[in-house]
Amino acid sequence: MPVVPVNGIQLHYEEYGAGDPVVLIQGTGGGHQVWRLHQVPALTAAGHRVIVFDNRGIPPTSVCAGGFTVDDLVGDVAGLIEHVGAGPCHVVGTSMGAFVAQELALRRPELVRRAVFMATRGRTDRLRAELTRAEIELHDAGITLPPRYAAVVRALKSLSPRTLDDERQVADWLELFEFSPAAGPGQRAQMEISRLSDRRPAYAGITVPCQVIAFADDLITPPHLGREVAGAIAGARFELITGCGHYGYLEDPETVNKCIVDFLAAGDRPG
Repeated sequence: MPVVPVNGIQLHYEEYGAGDPVVLIQGTGGGHQVWRLHQVPALTAAGHRVIVFDNRGIPPTSVCAGGFTVDDLVGDVAGLIEHVGAGPCHVVGTSMGAFVAQELALRRPELVRRAVFMATRGRTDRLRAELTRAEIELHDAGITLPPRYAAVVRALKSLSPRTLDDERQVADWLELFEFSPAAGPGQRAQMEISRLSDRRPAYAGITVPCQVIAFADDLITPPHLGREVAGAIAGARFELITGCGHYGYLEDPETVNKCIVDFLAAGDRPG
């Protein structure tokens, strides 16, 4: 379990496979182990060295309960890439991890070969602003929802109707969500990252080849917001995957993994 000093914190990471390096960046509350079920096997089989890690806020990486910004998270990823000698590398992020990947591609293009942004957006619209505000207020009120109720709400927010209508699948997801750790102080700090300003004009400065993957049934980051990100980046590809919600990379990993692997193999130029 390597834990290294990076950007002023202790950061936990793991590596798998060999070949062209790919760094995977998780979303709010997500740990590195989420990638190991589907994405790590697919990418290593495709000939990649895969690097996964826990963002600050998620133990055993430093919790940083006092708060942090997207700039801090970008610095963490940049420091990790430099520490393991992986640059320039491919970068894949989902949700909050996609926000970080977008900023990394903009600010440190020498570290990024190709970038994939899943379930992403480049601004905060009214509904997403209110959702973030409500979740932060709930956490700060010290209210702990009954685990079963919290699991059902999470499923309704994060999964597609296709999954929710399958009784076997929904039972498995609810069991997983019910026994997931409750949000801690580090995750509370991560929630603040969702308060994005409008970054679309800045994204015109991204020059590395990019792909945006949106999920048709995503309520948290709906496809039209992902399409805006693709539209702001010259030459960016946009892929819409049907039958998936916010956790589309777990709901339909075969389709998502093929999309990622094909894009990373497409060469070093956009288009």
